[in-house]
Amino acid sequence: MGPHAYPKAARLVKTDEFSSVFALRPVRRSRHFVLYVRANGHPQARLGIVIGKKFARRAVERNLIKRQCRELFRLRQATLGGRDVLVRLHAKFPREDVPTVAAFKRLCREELSYLFGIAARPLPAPPAPAPVVAPAASDGAAP
Repeated sequence: MGPHAYPKAARLVKTDEFSSVFALRPVRRSRHFVLYVRANGHPQARLGIVIGKKFARRAVERNLIKRQCRELFRLRQATLGGRDVLVRLHAKFPREDVPTVAAFKRLCREELSYLFGIAARPLPAPPAPAPVVAPAASDGAAP
């Protein structure tokens, strides 16, 4: 595979892989997208994209968004190592904001670039487990 490939190892494929990332709180929201990031315990970053028909009716729009996501992921893959990154479209692009395909591409690329920049930041450390305090032993004598 060439340097521009998007191998299966770099994708979130199974339902439970998506579910484990969706179970987390979103890392960031932009005007049209929601970003979820989770450490995956692997050296390679993986990408999941969810673009529903509810927010992008035309297949052309859905495919353009997916292509932009994959390209930005490919460019930043080195900085995203060890993470599962999931991008979900959560709002429609109003026609007045994107009168041309070029404007649509530019707006998608700006928002996704911003989100991938956030995904590349260091992940917060997982919370430490609370120490277990054993109940005080009583010797049977009342105080």
